[in-house]
Amino acid sequence: MKKTLKIVVATLTLAVTITSCQKGDLVSNPNAANADATVPVALILNHITATLIRQEEMPFGNDATNNKNAYKASQYMVSNYDKYWGTNSYDWSYTAHSYDILKYTIQLEVQAKAQLGATNNKYLALAKFFRAYAFIWLTQRVGDIPMSQTGDPIAYPTPTFDSQHDVYKNCLQLLDDANTSLNSIITPATQGTVFNAAGDIFGLTNLQWQKLINTYRLRVLISLSKRADDNADLNIKTQFATIVNNPTTYPIMTANSDNMVYKYNSVNLYPNFASGSDSYNNYLCIGKPIIDITTSTADPRTFLLATPVDKANYASFASYRGAPTGTDVSILLATSSNYSNFNGSRYFGIKTGATAEPFIFIGYPEMCFNIAEAINRGWVGTLTAADAKSWYDKGVLASFANFGLTLNATANQSIRVSDVGTGTYGNVTTDYATFLANIAYNTTTPATALNQILTQKYVAMVMNSGWESFYNYRRTGVPAFATGPANTGYKTTGGIIPRRFLYPLDEINANGANYNASLNTQFGGTDDVTKDMWLTK
Repeated sequence: MKKTLKIVVATLTLAVTITSCQKGDLVSNPNAANADATVPVALILNHITATLIRQEEMPFGNDATNNKNAYKASQYMVSNYDKYWGTNSYDWSYTAHSYDILKYTIQLEVQAKAQLGATNNKYLALAKFFRAYAFIWLTQRVGDIPMSQTGDPIAYPTPTFDSQHDVYKNCLQLLDDANTSLNSIITPATQGTVFNAAGDIFGLTNLQWQKLINTYRLRVLISLSKRADDNADLNIKTQFATIVNNPTTYPIMTANSDNMVYKYNSVNLYPNFASGSDSYNNYLCIGKPIIDITTSTADPRTFLLATPVDKANYASFASYRGAPTGTDVSILLATSSNYSNFNGSRYFGIKTGATAEPFIFIGYPEMCFNIAEAINRGWVGTLTAADAKSWYDKGVLASFANFGLTLNATANQSIRVSDVGTGTYGNVTTDYATFLANIAYNTTTPATALNQILTQKYVAMVMNSGWESFYNYRRTGVPAFATGPANTGYKTTGGIIPRRFLYPLDEINANGANYNASLNTQFGGTDDVTKDMWLTK
């Protein structure tokens, strides 16, 4: 899991400012004409997969400097002491970038062609996924970005910005092309072969990578729900239905075993230990949105997620209360005994994270809810509310399994409730029947059912899936997030939760003319975090 590929970093822009390649190492230009040295594809793949998930996207991966943290943004995490966990403010500024993924993907393509002597091999197929992922990662943060002119700094030293519509259109085509390539490469005999044991830190098989690509494409398509009816050329609904209705051509995840899981060990410590914050769970509260959902539905996952406020009544859902993010940190600290912390022994007990649920970055539970949502919206015409219910139920069941729970109305389990350290209060017996009755899918009222789908997806993504939970909130408004002067930053964001980040500072400095032209086209000339982009208007 260690990052074995080191680079000498030069100035990075979306134009991919690059110079040369040296044997066994990559410097700033993986696309230069004289880059003829051999670098093992496993080494390049190792670097890409090892850096695909960033610190801000990992569970408890805190960035106290700029508050760019996926789980604070999604209001799962609430700091009550800024010295250890930062503030809860959405005072966002310049985003990070995804240039590193793109740069190494270009090199993966160059080396795969040179070493494998073919124009169609599985590394080139995977490179299409990485390209699409890199562009989507950035565009969903800021809006229009350079895409069509990137990768050739000689011809296009300052690339123009592609519209967000075109970025998504081209990325969806890349993902479709990747699946088509893998269909022509993978055989029944090689489906179960590990893609590259030396390079892929996720340890996925050939077929699992293909499933991942199509599952990710479903995520991208559902993220375009606001544009599904006013952009006919994207064929959003048709693409989604085609994938769901043709599992032979478009294999998708079929179980948790297909999840993209980032594994921690004695070298890669669980993020709360890696950041040196394992002693400070008492300064971190669990958020009000997630606890309001789980306690109101008698969800047994409550006991695994949080600590009780009323310790003597740890078996009562009324003893669990989440903290509101809009309250000033100093007030939260003074009243911290009123709010639940995270389950100490589960999340802070073992440095490898072995007692926590696996960190899923792209997974089967989310896919189930995405399919249920698409059916609910009428995107898959042959399927009915009963089918949506089936996928919804699968998503809930799969989420419970990731918590080590077997959701069965007649087979209750025992759950250990812990304090902010590693001690325990006692065990609680689950009441699955009550929970299942409370969240039973409403097959007669689509609006109610849609809210159920989005709500249970939010719960399934707690401390998982990076920014995806926040993006779902931004797109749908579910669940409702608390706002206030302490988290929205009234002076800078007008009292609302931001809709986007500012463009990367590297891009602004290196490609200023095109950056300013794009701002005029999109946002009236201002790089403003409160402005909606094409994706979210």
